[in-house]
Amino acid sequence: MAVSLRPQQPDDMHLLTGGESPFDDFGPASRPEPRPARLDADGGLAVIAGDGQLAGGVSWHWTEWGPTAGSRCPMIGIWLRPEYRGHGIGTAAQAQVVGLFFRHTTVNRVEAHTDVENVAEQRALEAAGFQREGVTRGAQWRDGTYHDGILYAVLRADPRPSLPDLVAAANVAARDGGGTTPATGALSS
Repeated sequence: MAVSLRPQQPDDMHLLTGGESPFDDFGPASRPEPRPARLDADGGLAVIAGDGQLAGGVSWHWTEWGPTAGSRCPMIGIWLRPEYRGHGIGTAAQAQVVGLFFRHTTVNRVEAHTDVENVAEQRALEAAGFQREGVTRGAQWRDGTYHDGILYAVLRADPRPSLPDLVAAANVAARDGGGTTPATGALSS
C-alpha cells in the first residue's frame, strides 16, 4: 500500500487519539494542536494511506549522546489507527522519515524504541532498515509499572531497503498474519 507523509493539520487531531493498543498507556491520549513538521526540533507528520485517508502519525524527539551538536539524533515513534495496522504502512512511513532526516539534516543516526512485547513494531523497524541495539531495562513507565524496551537505530552509512523491498516485506507480513499483534501504531512487516 502506498504511503505518504504530510504536516499534521488541526482537522487530523480528533483521529490521532491513541488508546487502542496495550502499548498506548503512557501519556495523554490526544494532542490539542498538530506537531510542528520541522526536522530540526521535536515534531511529527501525518501518515496518509494509499486510500488517501489519515492512517496515523509519526513523531520524533531529539536525544543527545554527547556534548556536541554532532551527537544529537532523532528518536522516532509511530501510532496507526487500528484499521491501518498490518499492511506495511508503519514500515514504509518509518523508512520515509529516516530518509527525510538523512536527506535534510546532518544526523548520523535515527533511533526508535519499543516495548519488548511489541513484536509487531520490532518487525516493522527491522524491515525499515533499523538494527536492534539492545534492551533498555525498566525504561518505560506504562500501565502502572516499568517495562523493558528495545533500542533500535539506523546509521547514515547503513544499507536501507528500497521501495520494492518494503512492499515485498509488507506482502509477506500480511500473508503471514503479521498484523495481529497489537502495536503502538506499528505494523508487523
